[in-house]
Amino acid sequence: MGIAWDLAIYLTFLAAAVAAVALGLWVGTNQRARGPAASASAVALALAAIWSFTVAGFGRESLAAEVLLVVSNLGWLWMLYRLFGHDDRDKSLGPIRPVVAALAFVEMMQFALFAARLQYDLQPEAQVLILQFVFTFRLLLCIGALVLVHNLYAGAAQQARLALRWPAAALGVLFLFDLNLYTIAYLGNGLPQVLGDLRALALLVAVALLGIGMVRNKTELRFSPSRSFAFQSFSLLLIGAYLVVMVVVAQGLSFVGSDYGRMLQAGFVLLASLVALTVLPSKKLRGWLRVTLSKNLFQHRYDYRSEWLRFTDTIGRAGPQAPPLLERAVQAVADITDSPSGILLTPREEGGMALAARWQWPDIDVPGEALSADGARFFEESQFILDLDDIRRDHESGVPAAASPDWLLDDDRAWALVPLLHYERLVAVVLLARPPMARQLDWEDFDLLRIVGRQLASYLAEQTSQDALSEAQRFDEFNRRIAFVMHDIKNLASQLSLLAGNAEKHADKPEFRADMILTLRNSTDKLQALLARLGRYGSMGGTERGDVELGALIEKIAAQYADRHQVTLIENANCRVKADAEALEQALVHLVQNAVEASEAKSPVLLNLRQEHGNAVLEVIDSGSGMSPEYIRTRLFKPFHSSKPGGFGIGAYEARELVRAMGGRLDVESREGLGTRFVLRLTLSEEGDLINAMQNSKKEVA
Repeated sequence: MGIAWDLAIYLTFLAAAVAAVALGLWVGTNQRARGPAASASAVALALAAIWSFTVAGFGRESLAAEVLLVVSNLGWLWMLYRLFGHDDRDKSLGPIRPVVAALAFVEMMQFALFAARLQYDLQPEAQVLILQFVFTFRLLLCIGALVLVHNLYAGAAQQARLALRWPAAALGVLFLFDLNLYTIAYLGNGLPQVLGDLRALALLVAVALLGIGMVRNKTELRFSPSRSFAFQSFSLLLIGAYLVVMVVVAQGLSFVGSDYGRMLQAGFVLLASLVALTVLPSKKLRGWLRVTLSKNLFQHRYDYRSEWLRFTDTIGRAGPQAPPLLERAVQAVADITDSPSGILLTPREEGGMALAARWQWPDIDVPGEALSADGARFFEESQFILDLDDIRRDHESGVPAAASPDWLLDDDRAWALVPLLHYERLVAVVLLARPPMARQLDWEDFDLLRIVGRQLASYLAEQTSQDALSEAQRFDEFNRRIAFVMHDIKNLASQLSLLAGNAEKHADKPEFRADMILTLRNSTDKLQALLARLGRYGSMGGTERGDVELGALIEKIAAQYADRHQVTLIENANCRVKADAEALEQALVHLVQNAVEASEAKSPVLLNLRQEHGNAVLEVIDSGSGMSPEYIRTRLFKPFHSSKPGGFGIGAYEARELVRAMGGRLDVESREGLGTRFVLRLTLSEEGDLINAMQNSKKEVA
């Protein structure tokens, strides 16, 4: 370089030193510059001024200048940390302190490298290796500092950025210049002369930016980074540190020996890359980072604005590709706790709760009665959010066993039960699966889950009301249609009756007359039977009960299907029940017909009749395609939901209502791909007589 260049660089270092001293003195003595970072800024400027004077007097490569550069960098790092400290926020930002401490430790490693350079002064290869470590540590310092600067400015409130933009810009200029400087030095195995000299210009620009910021009025520095921003920044810092460590170790291995150094270096890089590809995408690692940042960086675990926006987006999702509301309700609760899956339990008409929907949890085995009536009553009365791990560890003593049945405790994936209540009435219960990063639920989780649970319960209750209204409208339309049909059938029956009467009087041939009379009377009987059946839709029959041989009845029904499909009796206890014979036959025909239509041509329908605890239990079993829990709950026993084209969809509904009218019960168990089993329970004749006698005696006593 020429004399003019050296003179210009010398004057630049002097100007930077003078400007830094002047600004440092002003910051240290002026009341307008008071603030959490004022003292740190004054110290950092003073150290930078001393370094700049030393470079101007002794040269940039002197030992004193290099030592003072380390001290100056530590001063800038301290100033950066104190900028986070408005209203003692540096004490609540847990991850900031260890990051700053780690960067300070990395920079102080330069002292050890100085000693190593002096010890191996006469060994060129060792000097090259030491310089590589010097540049690598400086790169790590610059990356970490730039991430902190980015967090400082982007995470501040809007009104605070006017005051923070100048010191952030000044620190950004310094560390960004050093990042480029040491990157080129690392790649070129030596510090470039021109860029090294221009560092005085970068310092002068930084002092000017600080000066502009210092003379402006201070505003509140409310540091409030979003969770996604903090998570991404912290992840970037970890990745940067990982890459730097990887480069340092690989570079060190290359100097082990000429024969094996390159092999060790390649092997280490391959192994480290495999570890990174395996660990970094891990849900458990991301969960740990999110929990750690939320616990230490923020006053509250949840960003309530983001949670509510996500909740609204999940519930409000519409369109043919959107999952049903019940699945979206489970997902909305699971997203809050980062649970990977969940299920929804809803009340049964018989009492207790049953599976209604699954979200990403197809393999959990849920019994027909998932929660008993006592368990459902506990959640309704207490509104308690149950952490199942507390039950497993015996930390909850006031929870009844009915609220945590064995099938839940035996499955280690089951984590928490969240009740959904609407006007103090239990609408559903959500079972959440254990998140990748499991933790103990606390008061903040409980508060948010209760609020979300009540909101979801209102949506589910609204959907139930809409379904009931739609069903009532369909019933009204169906009744109007049936009224017309009944009117026409009545007219036809009257005409046929009249025709039969006239034929008896006017037919000439005895054979024709007898044949016509038989035909007409059969038609009349059929029409009258149909009319009686249609008229039974209001009361669903079952009013006139008598002793019915149930075994003989199912043999008769099986014989009716002999020419169409194989219907096999596994066991026939041939018991007598109290029932309306015609209504019972109609209900059984519905069930057998549904089983036949669901089965393959060569797959038999099985009937099994047995006695159990004073009841006759009849099972109708098929091996068809089966039904989902959602279909069973929302469509199977609902009128006008038919899987057959043109069907009314009232077969299963009518069968259940007929059985209920006779004092019986009809349940269903089904698995998709395996088949379905309908279980009909009716009171035995002897048991029914005993119950009636006991009820009559009570009335007489009363």
